[in-house]
Amino acid sequence: MNIIVIGCGKVGVDLAKQLAVEKHDVTVIDTNADKVDRTVSQFDVQGICGNGTSYRLQLEAGAGACDLLVAVTGTDEVNLLCCLMARRAGCKHAIARIQNPIYNEEARYLTDELGLTMTINPELACAEHIAKLIESPGVLDITTFAKGRIDLIKLPIPGDSPVDGMKVYEFATKINAQTLVTAIERDREVIIPNGSTELKAGDDMYVITRPQEIFRLIPKLGIKTRTIKSVLIAGGGNTSYYLAKKLEDLPINVKIIESDRSRCEFLSEALPSALIINGNVVDRQVLMEEGITDSDAVVSLTNLDEENLVLSAFASKVGRGTTITRLNTISFDEVLRDLPLGAVVSPKVITTKSILQYVRALQNTHGNNIETLYRILNDRVEVLEFRVNKETRAANKALMDMKLKKNLLVCAIVRGGKLITPGGKDEIRMWDRVVIVTTHKGLKDINDILA
Repeated sequence: MNIIVIGCGKVGVDLAKQLAVEKHDVTVIDTNADKVDRTVSQFDVQGICGNGTSYRLQLEAGAGACDLLVAVTGTDEVNLLCCLMARRAGCKHAIARIQNPIYNEEARYLTDELGLTMTINPELACAEHIAKLIESPGVLDITTFAKGRIDLIKLPIPGDSPVDGMKVYEFATKINAQTLVTAIERDREVIIPNGSTELKAGDDMYVITRPQEIFRLIPKLGIKTRTIKSVLIAGGGNTSYYLAKKLEDLPINVKIIESDRSRCEFLSEALPSALIINGNVVDRQVLMEEGITDSDAVVSLTNLDEENLVLSAFASKVGRGTTITRLNTISFDEVLRDLPLGAVVSPKVITTKSILQYVRALQNTHGNNIETLYRILNDRVEVLEFRVNKETRAANKALMDMKLKKNLLVCAIVRGGKLITPGGKDEIRMWDRVVIVTTHKGLKDINDILA
């Protein structure tokens, strides 16, 4: 597909990178020549320095014949105008990133009246993801597949876990028959397990399961959690606002610490059910007085990654609840992995993932049957959801009789709304949704799982 990305900030660069990896023809536009040059030199994309709102510049970039334009500059109004100009130029689809809560409330009007395909709000998407984690304490990450019927969740294996030393084939009978271990990270190495693979304390493992199984699964793994009834949020930005809104209908006490007094006044009016504290979020005395030691969850959402790192590390040391850390710039994974940060979320990653999923949905209309593609473990593993909507060599044959690629696991089949945790005798059939986990990159069709 021909795709134009306007804005070479964190989201724009990450999006251009991912789209290039998936072999799309990408052109980036930004007013900063250094950013454009850096992006072009790092990835297989084209670049133009200039104002993305210029009709003439967009035509030069090929907007009149492009399949999709994505505007992700730092200004909502610029993004909206870019998309409006692109649609007038003949671009088939346009996506705008918006951050102002006012525009978010008018998303339907913006898409209908301005001809936008969709709008994406990174702060809202991040808040929704955090809310899911708060509702599932103990989970480090969660992604939904098959229209909400199954979840891919990341879980730690604690030191005293009953699964320490257990073989994967024993997991179904001893822990949970509705759950399949799909990937393991051990000492920075990635393992796509088979039945004889041994689970070890200190591993992080990804499992596929039904949403209702999560609460039964976590205590069986020896993960110590407690029901979250109180949440302390550090920072009063838009993500904090959206998160508090998401939690206000739940039996959860929400407290927000924010240093800017005028912002506190806004939050007090907008969030009557939350307690707003005007104070320094990195002041130890303020944190102790406001109950960081007793809060069931501490969510670090300041605008500075460094502050969030310190806050979460401190909360893990003095507190006893869940910690969630927002990071948007820092990406030293080999260092972060060893820090007590709890679940780590990134608006940049969440936004990129949402846009990529839409791109794949467009591809499906052209014969590609990938419904969802999600990368885990620093992009070293792909989790793909295929929709079997045509005759295929991978159908109507027992999995045990197929010659599958190495480092590939068929981990879930959804048929008629029912989840099947596949064994060797199960088959893939027409209209199934099939979830695959693999270290192979570039699978485009269900037949690609065959060796």
